[in-house]
Amino acid sequence: MSFQTKNPVIRWIEYRMPVFSFLDHAVGSGYPTPKNLNYFWNFGSLAGIVLVIMIATGVLLAMQYTPHVDYAFTSVERIMRDVNYGWLIRYIHMNGASFFFIVVYIHVFRGLYYGSYKAPRELLWMLGLVILLLMMATAFMGYVLPWGQMSFWGATVITNLFSAIPLVGESIVTWLWGGFSVANPTLNRFFALHFLLPFVIVAVVVLHIWALHRFGSNNPLGIDVKGPQDTIPFHPYYTAKDYLGLGVFLIIFAAVVFFAPNYMGHADNYIEANPLSTPAHIVPEWYFLPFYAMLRAVTFDIAIPFTGVVLIDAKLGGVIAMFGSILILFLLPWLDTSPVRSSKFRPLYKWFFWVLVLDSVLLGYVGSQPPEEPWVTVGQFATLYYFLHFLVLLPLLGKLERPKPLPASIGKPVLGGSGPVHASGTAKPMEKA
Repeated sequence: MSFQTKNPVIRWIEYRMPVFSFLDHAVGSGYPTPKNLNYFWNFGSLAGIVLVIMIATGVLLAMQYTPHVDYAFTSVERIMRDVNYGWLIRYIHMNGASFFFIVVYIHVFRGLYYGSYKAPRELLWMLGLVILLLMMATAFMGYVLPWGQMSFWGATVITNLFSAIPLVGESIVTWLWGGFSVANPTLNRFFALHFLLPFVIVAVVVLHIWALHRFGSNNPLGIDVKGPQDTIPFHPYYTAKDYLGLGVFLIIFAAVVFFAPNYMGHADNYIEANPLSTPAHIVPEWYFLPFYAMLRAVTFDIAIPFTGVVLIDAKLGGVIAMFGSILILFLLPWLDTSPVRSSKFRPLYKWFFWVLVLDSVLLGYVGSQPPEEPWVTVGQFATLYYFLHFLVLLPLLGKLERPKPLPASIGKPVLGGSGPVHASGTAKPMEKA
């Protein structure tokens, strides 16, 4: 059905530039969606809303911030104390980063649970991971800008990791620093990139939504839409659902901003950066802690036995483990050999999924602890299990697991019907009675 409206202004604009019909087709009544989506499907739209909040508050903060090592810390204090509602804008932006990662991590784990990465949605999944990587880069550079103790030493530690890359590592570090130490050129380029990357994220989000509309949303059953009986319009059904999720989110977000704004931060970052004073325990923001634990888990060199020839030293091994933990997710559509998407019909995979969730939480806790026993050993076992889950368990489960029968269509379970059809999550012709 084509877009219709009685509003003369909208009709006038629509005739000359059909933007409203485009929006209706993309996220309105003209966009059919599976009728069984649950509240875990709210987190995609929530992530988009948080991105807009972060860009809006970031632009306002950039108007008052001074990217210079002599004035950066003071300018942030001025924003907090002298700029009208500057404290509110900064707390929204600072805590918005944490909530952005909470929403996106739930979104990613939902995709893992319901098999949203499987064909034909592989590119959709990979674009989502690109967004995650861009978020991490943006958040890291933003954490440096207040120029507190954790900002300075976090930048020093993380940028130094690139020196472990053979041949080009030192050149990369020098380029990142703009010199031979973390100093004013570093702060300037981090500020420029922190301002630019959110708009790159917006561009990738557009591609992500484009890929989503190519085959439509996955659903909790993990089976393909068989016809109009399996779908309902996105608006008003899922927009109403999204509004409810947004309301709950904003209540929680406001509670943190107004009553516990520094809960997820580190007290040392309220001390101005001092290159001559190293904090007792350097830790990144909480959303980087699992990857930080993997970085520290490799405490040994990988060498050729009985020769003493080192192939990969401990530092490079930690960097490979840290970046590999995300890059391995790009291969997930091919590592998971099961034809069934949703964990609802995979009894064994469901248990291993929750073990992975607990393992990720454990890695986050290990990353927050000092690099000493027993946490080093715990981190090594947790890191080992993380990679075994994707490289060994998933391929084996696809061969050994016996999934439950899938329903014939989305509509039948929603309306109270039943009836298995096949053990594959991909579209197949329905058998005639």
